[in-house]
Amino acid sequence: MKVTALDTFIVGNPPPHEGGRYFVFVKLATDSGITGIGEVYTASFGPKTLAAMIADVFERHVMGADPFRIETLWRQVYGRGYSQRPDISLMAVLSGFEMALWDIAGKALDKPVHALLGGKVHERLRSYTYLYPDPADGAYSNSPVYSDPDAAAKAALACVEQGFTAVKFDPAGPYSVFDPRQPRLEDLDRSEAFCKRIREAVGDRADLLFGTHGQFTPAGAIRLARRLEPYDPLWFEEPTPPEMPEEMAKVAHATGIPIASGERLTTKYEFARLLDTGAAAILQLNLGRVGGLLEAKKIAGMAETRYAQIAPHLYCGPVVGAANIQLSAASPNFLILESIRDWSGFHAEILKTPIRWEDGHVIPPDAPGLGVDLNEEVARAHPYVGNDLHLMPADTPIW
Repeated sequence: MKVTALDTFIVGNPPPHEGGRYFVFVKLATDSGITGIGEVYTASFGPKTLAAMIADVFERHVMGADPFRIETLWRQVYGRGYSQRPDISLMAVLSGFEMALWDIAGKALDKPVHALLGGKVHERLRSYTYLYPDPADGAYSNSPVYSDPDAAAKAALACVEQGFTAVKFDPAGPYSVFDPRQPRLEDLDRSEAFCKRIREAVGDRADLLFGTHGQFTPAGAIRLARRLEPYDPLWFEEPTPPEMPEEMAKVAHATGIPIASGERLTTKYEFARLLDTGAAAILQLNLGRVGGLLEAKKIAGMAETRYAQIAPHLYCGPVVGAANIQLSAASPNFLILESIRDWSGFHAEILKTPIRWEDGHVIPPDAPGLGVDLNEEVARAHPYVGNDLHLMPADTPIW
């Protein structure tokens, strides 16, 4: 079997854009008639440039490839152009192709990918969601859920009543390309108030997942952690920027809150530094960026040797979500899975068969491959025509 063709879909995610402005899907066809889908997650280039990157990698490495020789293809792309080092954009493109090859392999063997990664360990996968505004309230971007502790507590309780046993929120204020910095007093006060009100609302029915975006210096993050400790969060996410795990480790050693990190990292090499320094106890690898399913399985195995757990990250589309599910189902050290609400809305419409969510858990599919198929009619009906980056931090310092 050989790969013969590529289709790339840049799909606009309709308002309120939960999961991002757009999703980037790739579809590979083979000479046997089997097709596979993948998703590319990158934030450092616009979608037009990204589409050109995808085409270049396909023409040089994927066209004519044997879908079962994933390790060989991985090394060829990883080392292309005499690079052979973690490159977040190149690895995102490779991740999309790699999960599409696993989808093809699973379909060819009539097996789900989790069966090819060692077999299913977990029948159900505990999931969490961000606290999103109620769409009926309007003014989505300025919703009080993001600034008012009482509104956030109300939203958290609604999630718990729906079945979630963990909720994530990030009230620590804006982030910029000039971070890290010290938190402002208002940031400290607001963050503590969010934890207090949400803990009062949900009691011990749900874990609190405190998110940041690498805004703070180690000293500033430790100040913030001490404010949060009385409310026993399950994790303190990415308290410092990702490029120096040695500095993040200072926070990990100074607080009893587990540190979670990894959404901006790629390949086993970057995650090895995270583990070697003791910077994080929970690894948030994103399957559309980290290097694909096989690379993620290697990282999960490395984490096992340090008694660290995995909590796959998702702020993109449901094909990355489907890959996260396959990895999680086959990983003994799986902790929790990020969901976009309960996988309804556009995340369901873009798939022929939506991801199955029940009472706070995702049910891993036993269908061949990734267990999902792209609804191409919906994808083509929602083209993204802009050229924004996936995420846009502030470009001036925050004082």
